[in-house]
Amino acid sequence: MLTERQLLLLQMIIDDFIDTAHPVGSRALSKKEDIPYSAATIRNEMADLEELGFLEKTHSSSGRVPSEKGYRYYVDHLIAPISIRNDIKIINDIIKDGFFEFEQIVQMSAEVLSELTNYTSIILGPELNDTKLKQIQIVPLNDHTAVAILVTDTGHVEHRSFTIPTVINASDIEKMVNILNERLQGVPIVRIEEVFQKEITALMKLYLRDFDTSYEYLKAIFLHEHPVKLYIGGKSNILLQPEFNNVDKIRSFYTMMDNENEIANLLKNTKHGIEVTIGTENEVDAIKDLSLITASYQLGKGQMGTIALLGPTRMEYKKVISLLSSLSNEMSDALYKWYKSYE
Repeated sequence: MLTERQLLLLQMIIDDFIDTAHPVGSRALSKKEDIPYSAATIRNEMADLEELGFLEKTHSSSGRVPSEKGYRYYVDHLIAPISIRNDIKIINDIIKDGFFEFEQIVQMSAEVLSELTNYTSIILGPELNDTKLKQIQIVPLNDHTAVAILVTDTGHVEHRSFTIPTVINASDIEKMVNILNERLQGVPIVRIEEVFQKEITALMKLYLRDFDTSYEYLKAIFLHEHPVKLYIGGKSNILLQPEFNNVDKIRSFYTMMDNENEIANLLKNTKHGIEVTIGTENEVDAIKDLSLITASYQLGKGQMGTIALLGPTRMEYKKVISLLSSLSNEMSDALYKWYKSYE
């Protein structure tokens, strides 16, 4: 159990290191107005905190820096929410400024979040298990090419270009669209292949003159793995942090950021509320020198996505935790209103 003096010193050391990225020494601490202790007393207490595992001594100076254990204790016991009213107002103004589509709301939130924190922001869309197909269009671009437009109930719009076989005429394309919309509207994305095989195939055989050719092209459009929806802001912000001048660390980070499925797996099990994982608490090797803070948001009828920030373990936890908590509520409110408008 830490004493009140040790608690105060630990908090001041971590706050100072977060601000400066420089090891903190006893002499510098003794000059702070909020610390009524001599440099000798502080030095002894810092030695005890190091022995307890909350601080680490660097090789380059006599100062000390927080350990992962120190950061964990700080996050769990020493920080209190702070006001981020101005930051949230910026996000509110953007959401209310005509960006009413789901993807626009989320993408703009990711970009602004990274700008407000100077960290990398990641927003994961709702689980596909809950996402339903709302509408399908097939638009011929010329005699040989068309684009399939798929719209989901979350507002996601996906375009898939394909070549039109010469044996498929305009009337067959129109029949395909009518059948697809009639049978697939409201079907969860993960069940499209099942419904396609069980119901749509039989109808296509009845109404299309060249079923085999049409079917092959429809499979290419609809029967493939649907990508996860990730919105990333400030990927290069990691380069702004003084801790990351190691090329190997940066390379592994960018390799991970290019793998959307790996990022989605990292975030998809987020629970309600704020979660903080620090350094080696993270299971993915590429972020074992980083802190990951996540919060969930909702999009009507219990559909859930995740907001996350990746930054150094020397992260501004007070600001980030308050910002993510508020943003989660603001996004949930805004997206709920958007969702109701589409029902």
